[in-house]
Amino acid sequence: MRIPTQLLFGAFLSIFFLVLALVSLIWTPYPVEVLNISEKLKSPEWKYILGTDHFGRDILSMIMIGARTSISVALVAVGIGMLVGVPLGLAAAANRRSIFDDLIMRSNDLVFAFPSLVIAILITAVFGPSAFNAILAIGIFNIPVFARVSRGAALSLWTLEFIMAARVAGKGKTRISVEHILPNIINLLLVQGTIQFSLGILAEAGLSYIGLGAQPPTPSWGRMLADAQTLIYTNPRLAFIPGLAIVAMVLGLNMLGDGLRDYLDPRLRKVRQ
Repeated sequence: MRIPTQLLFGAFLSIFFLVLALVSLIWTPYPVEVLNISEKLKSPEWKYILGTDHFGRDILSMIMIGARTSISVALVAVGIGMLVGVPLGLAAAANRRSIFDDLIMRSNDLVFAFPSLVIAILITAVFGPSAFNAILAIGIFNIPVFARVSRGAALSLWTLEFIMAARVAGKGKTRISVEHILPNIINLLLVQGTIQFSLGILAEAGLSYIGLGAQPPTPSWGRMLADAQTLIYTNPRLAFIPGLAIVAMVLGLNMLGDGLRDYLDPRLRKVRQ
């Protein structure tokens, strides 16, 4: 069975940034908390592979830690969305056309009415800007996404014969949802998870750019873009490098999601064969 090219390329980009993030846990070329004004705005060279910023900090080290920040925030936020949204969607599908189903769907519509940026501003106004509050805002926005996806996929399965057989055998709705529905929609949830992961990376960068995400001295790609905007004409490299990192990471995750969808969909698999 041939693996789609976009799946391989997307996996390569995603793994590359994941490795950068993991390596930053134990090693970076230079400490990013230390300001070295005498080395500010250095061009790329052997000592500083990507150069330094206006505070003399090594850009490669900041990109590595920024990858860790973006991945951790997006990963936890998507995890919150899946852990809360999927059970709600399965429960709504199991009790379709009920008050509970209507309540879940109308609550989802209410959350969709407020983008993650607006939710982050509301949370920040109460608790203050931080990476944790960015996770909370993005996670809340992901809940209705996974609830809708899981509900729609589950509804199409509840009318099939093997589900009817399980009901005749005396299994309850919760047991059927866990034992029969969830395993059959896990591929769809995995693909949706990669897509939401890429959107989480963008959301974290956007929140950090406007000062609502990770706070200094913790580096983040969005914060690097914000700091570089005043030097965009004299040192465009400072904005180009974190911007390229965001584009590459999001592109890799989107290609990974599309590749997984093509690879896991049995109808598309037959076409490739």
